[in-house]
Parts: sequence; C-alpha cells; structure tokens
Amino acid sequence: MKRIALFPGSFDPFTRGHESLVEGALRLFDEVVIAVGENVSKRGLLTVEQRQRLISDRYAGEERVRVTSYSCLTGDFARQVGAVAMIRGIRNTTDFNFERSIEATNRRIFPEITTVMLVTPDEYAHISSSIVRELLSFGHDVAEFMPEGIDINNYL
Repeated sequence: MKRIALFPGSFDPFTRGHESLVEGALRLFDEVVIAVGENVSKRGLLTVEQRQRLISDRYAGEERVRVTSYSCLTGDFARQVGAVAMIRGIRNTTDFNFERSIEATNRRIFPEITTVMLVTPDEYAHISSSIVRELLSFGHDVAEFMPEGIDINNYL
C-alpha cells in the first residue's frame, strides 16, 4: 500500500522553507501531495494557478510529488487523495501552538489521518511567505528565499 502524505497550504509563494518540508516528507512517505488551498476571501500575490505552476515547475520530473488545489475542509481533501498523514511545518513555538490546536481537532474528526509536524531547518526558519510578499511589494530581490532555479518574476 502506497503511503501518501498531504502537504496543504496557501504557498503564496512556495519558499525554500516549504521545499525543505517536502524533502523531509519524501524521506517518510511514498508520495507527497502538495495541495494549494483556495481561499476566495483572500487576495494573494499569486493566483492558485500560478502557485500550482511554480510548485509543479520545481518538482518537474519528481514522480513522488503531485501538485493540486482544493477548496474544501483539509481533512476531507486528505481523505479524497487517500492520505494517511498531513504534513505541517513548525518554525517556532508560535507555529507549534497553532498547529497543535488544529491537530487536536483533526484527530477527533479524521482519526485515521495522522498529523506529522516537521521542524523547519534553522537556515530556513526565518522565511515566511508573508515576508517574501512584503519584500516583493517594495521591489526587493527574493531569490535567496525561493527554491533554486525558481524566479518568482516568471509567475507574477
């Protein structure tokens, strides 16, 4: 049986921190489904389609990574794709406390899906999509925060 992990998020944009979590998940699971959440009430930097294309470009040729989007409850989507686990990234104690609350709820509603919290490596722990968006809004180069070979300007 293939062990599938769902890595849900807004990924606006997908950063080196996200990439490090996918690498960690690939060491534990047979397949990682990166799912871009659609939130119609939020206007992001990139459209859902642009985010999917950026992530798909990064993982082109990696058969164990699938990129998709969803607009339902994350646990319901995890069931739809046959995931046994949901990957969540932890950069600091604030992230942990937030994710722990969500995990407790998900465990009650979706007991067959395990939440796996992966700690972001120190060298990427300071990176957040919101910081990258802010830097971009002021015209700063963000290449050091993006996955190798990904130029965010190709997706704007």
